[in-house]
Amino acid sequence: VRMANSLRGEVVKLYKNLLYLGREYPKGADYFRCRLKAAFLKNKDETDPEKIKQLIAGGEFVVKELEALYFLRKYRAMKQRYYSDDKP
Repeated sequence: VRMANSLRGEVVKLYKNLLYLGREYPKGADYFRCRLKAAFLKNKDETDPEKIKQLIAGGEFVVKELEALYFLRKYRAMKQRYYSDDKP
């Protein structure tokens, strides 16, 4: 339980980071927040430190995927703004 408590800060930080990133989610912030909360609540009783570390790693992967999604969306918007489709 001691080890699990030391991971608590990492879990909270991950949750807050995902919550922040979810504000720009294409299906809406409320949709994202509900899914995020459900995912975290599903694993709230996990006590095995190794399993918790795996779950954190999975969450960090989701963070990277979201950042890539937003970057791509921003890139596409910029490309549409400055380049027309009829140019080679």
